[in-house]
Amino acid sequence: MQERHPSLQKAAKCSPHSPGAAQAFACLRGVFPCELFLENFREDLTMKARIFERAIEMSVSRRSLLQGSAGIIGGSLLPAMPSFAEDKPAIGSYPAGVSGSSAFIGISVPRTGTYAVQGEDELRGYQLAIEHINTGHELIKKISPKTSKGVLGKELKFGVADSAAKPNEAVQAQQRFISENKAIMITGGTSSAVAVALNKLAQREKVLFVCGISGSNDTTGKDCVRYGFRQNFFGQTAAAAIGPVMVREFGKNKKAAYLTPDYTYGHTVTKSMQDFLAASGWTTTTNQVAPLGAPDYSSYLLNVANSGADVLINVNWGHDAVLSTQQAKQFGILDKMKLVVPYQVPFIARETGGLMQGVYAATDYWWTVEDKFPLAKMFNEAFEKKYGYKPEWGAENAYISFAHWARMAEEAGSFNPPDIIKVYEKGETLPSFVGDVHYRKEDHQCVRPVIIVKGKMQKDMKNKEDYYDVVEIVPGEGLMQKPDDFGCKLGEYT
Repeated sequence: MQERHPSLQKAAKCSPHSPGAAQAFACLRGVFPCELFLENFREDLTMKARIFERAIEMSVSRRSLLQGSAGIIGGSLLPAMPSFAEDKPAIGSYPAGVSGSSAFIGISVPRTGTYAVQGEDELRGYQLAIEHINTGHELIKKISPKTSKGVLGKELKFGVADSAAKPNEAVQAQQRFISENKAIMITGGTSSAVAVALNKLAQREKVLFVCGISGSNDTTGKDCVRYGFRQNFFGQTAAAAIGPVMVREFGKNKKAAYLTPDYTYGHTVTKSMQDFLAASGWTTTTNQVAPLGAPDYSSYLLNVANSGADVLINVNWGHDAVLSTQQAKQFGILDKMKLVVPYQVPFIARETGGLMQGVYAATDYWWTVEDKFPLAKMFNEAFEKKYGYKPEWGAENAYISFAHWARMAEEAGSFNPPDIIKVYEKGETLPSFVGDVHYRKEDHQCVRPVIIVKGKMQKDMKNKEDYYDVVEIVPGEGLMQKPDDFGCKLGEYT
């Protein structure tokens, strides 16, 4: 046990409170080292609240408190004052994470591995959103009108971790951000396995998780949580949007072969496609399931080639989608089967060297929708100015998800997680880059359009990034399953 400082004995007699309170008042009177008080109680916000309240009771003015502390107690006590005024209990990293002039965000994206290219695009969307929030950019104000500079006057700072699309690495990194940096919100994704794992972390730690790219039905289905929110489209909505186009273009009673990555994203997207197409007489000749990051698809494609399918539905994502598509061409499969990509992969058109020409895909965003949506044009211009290329949908999802979170916090007037959650759950109409959207209170899924694109022939491209024609923008409301169809049970607020 630490020996009690002699100078506290007299102070303790006039204070019925804890030794920490005695230290505080002794520090104010100059009879106890303020540095020692700061070291002992820097993290103890509850104790500091009681000390401050006692100071008020003893008619110590704010001015004298600041002067007497010589900036030491002031730096430790006063930033927590908003939490006293709100009179809300501590939960998760609140109010510790916003006790100063800034708030910390933990970001985890794959920067290595099969999803690295898409992860970098997603990260750039987050970085641009943070820059715009901190500077009060015009685009952010269109989405979050109450934002001036920062969120609730707090500058946003952030840390970035490489998840490598591995759930354990993402969880460990975000746990460090929460424990060491007092992250007030965590974000990231690109892998649905990562998103589901971060859902569980967020619920356990009571820290908001604003999901990055995640196509699995489970993210806002059976693995949904009260502390998680998703903006982007997913397996069910992709199937419901692209399925009618496939039936219209290719006909009924067709045979389909699937390439499916072996985890929650792949399984749920494939099932959604099978379920939708079955209503029009489509059957599955083979479903080839491969591990994430498979180095070669020859054995799987041999089975596809011999399946007698009319259409190859490639559910793979990231570099897996690029490699499997290239090898399908080498096997001659694309010469006898139509290719469909039900969950479009950022940069796949560029990286497959023209193999997406004439191919239908469902996506969250394509930059040419700027002709219809003014906010998309503003986003495209800002993004291209900073990074030198047109944004893909990973960057779009990252930016708008972040902007929506900033709006919710401003509307709540607090960083207290349950307050922000309840603003999301109002289901109010929000602006986005694809028109007005809203979040469902039952599963925290954003109701938003899905965009159907078709790869352009090279001769029709107007510039080097003009890879797709937008075929249709399908309203989100009619694409969604009922909130409880996938087993969502959100859990508690506290």
